[in-house]
Amino acid sequence: MQHLIDRFIGYVTIDTESDPNSETTPSSAKQWDLAHKLVEELKQIGLQEVTIDDKAYIMATLPSNIDEKVPTIGFIAHFDTTPDFTGANVKPQIVPNYDGKDIVLNEAQNIVLSPKYFKDLLQYKGQTLITTDGTTLLGADDKAGITEIVTAMEFLINNPEIPHGTIKIGFTPDEEIGRGAHHFDVAKFGADWAYTMDGSQIGELEYENFNAAGAKITFKGKSVHPGYAKGKMINSMLIANDFISDLPKGETPQETKGYEGFYHVHHLKGSIEETILELIIRDHSKTKFEKMKERLEKMVKKINKKFAKQFGEPIAIAEIKDQYYNMKEKVLPVKHIVDIAEEAMKQVGIKPIIKPIRGGTDGCQLSYKGLPCPNIFAGGHNFHGKYEYVPVESMQKAVEVIVKIAELTAKEDFDSPKEKSKSKKSNT
Repeated sequence: MQHLIDRFIGYVTIDTESDPNSETTPSSAKQWDLAHKLVEELKQIGLQEVTIDDKAYIMATLPSNIDEKVPTIGFIAHFDTTPDFTGANVKPQIVPNYDGKDIVLNEAQNIVLSPKYFKDLLQYKGQTLITTDGTTLLGADDKAGITEIVTAMEFLINNPEIPHGTIKIGFTPDEEIGRGAHHFDVAKFGADWAYTMDGSQIGELEYENFNAAGAKITFKGKSVHPGYAKGKMINSMLIANDFISDLPKGETPQETKGYEGFYHVHHLKGSIEETILELIIRDHSKTKFEKMKERLEKMVKKINKKFAKQFGEPIAIAEIKDQYYNMKEKVLPVKHIVDIAEEAMKQVGIKPIIKPIRGGTDGCQLSYKGLPCPNIFAGGHNFHGKYEYVPVESMQKAVEVIVKIAELTAKEDFDSPKEKSKSKKSNT
């Protein structure tokens, strides 16, 4: 257990925040710091074909230890952290034998991680938690996933009696800004399918995710002395405010759950002459997703029509770009890869929680690049903020799941639960 903790802390204390405003890959130079460390560590534990390309994509191989030909599987995680909250100078705090009470993250700033608000904490009474110090995020998204993959590979290397086929691992930059799979070489990776270790609480198993788009709306205005502004001034900030007010009521992240989509306004910066609004659009239904984008376009046209005579040119300009799509379409034809992960969880004593992702992973983009890639829990909670934490026992269980998936895939007689059911019916 301590080995797992030490490895995780070694990763999260390296700042790898990605930068959405950069056009390079990786988007921030500091991501190379952890990338180079990982390359050396993978070589040290005994993995083969360890490579890192000029964009910091890392790949490595654990060769098969059986004679039979079985599918080649992969495990993938990302090493960047979100730019939404600082990941610099992370100071993890270890809470052994959690007692179910409030955890004071930062006494000076009165920052408290409380089960009264974060009820999931009560699931982990008696366990060891790793938290922030209240001033940064933790980075369990997705350094917990990296920790689990490296630890599982090390365990398989040190326990050669456990049968497994060829296993590929991949670590990517820039997942948090939607680019993690953009330069991932699926052919070079060479797996039949893979799993991202990038989910949240223990037991999560996901093969459905949002269709996603990002929108940037620029509103133009005209600045005139306020004392003489009658009929002349156009305040772009007020137009942006009206636009936000016109978004569908009840379709925000804080008011939706499950398969329900949303519009999420996440940045607003403006002056009288120009205001820039950034938002994201999410929905599991491709049909509704397309209608949501159409709605934004219609709202922009409505504003431009209203100000056409006064302004003389479009006053609102929309840039809407698709980011990723629902992987369900690509995973359902090979649903047995989900069944294997579900069976692995059951065999290590975990109750699978199969549910849609209210977000996305590298896996959804990779699925559309020809590498079906469901998502498995990494164990953390409250990602992207100061209340982030991860139970060490959840990370340990994720290691066990990876090992068990490798073992099950190597069994010649392994059938998915559905195939077993069909087999039983045909024999009766």
